[in-house]
Amino acid sequence: MSVFDRIESLRSQHALLDEAIREETHRPHPDELRIHELKREKLRLKDEIAAMTATVPQPAEELRA
Repeated sequence: MSVFDRIESLRSQHALLDEAIREETHRPHPDELRIHELKREKLRLKDEIAAMTATVPQPAEELRA
């Protein structure tokens, strides 16, 4: 798996966690512990994405944006 594939995989997992948090918070009786665990995992993924992105050279068109 390339670094780019790994980053995309992490972003996908991050989005799934975001949806899980949204669903849990909209339940009649949300499980606060579950929400806390999901948010912690989402933050861990965000940190991993940021660390991996910082080590990967950006294509020229992305640097201009």
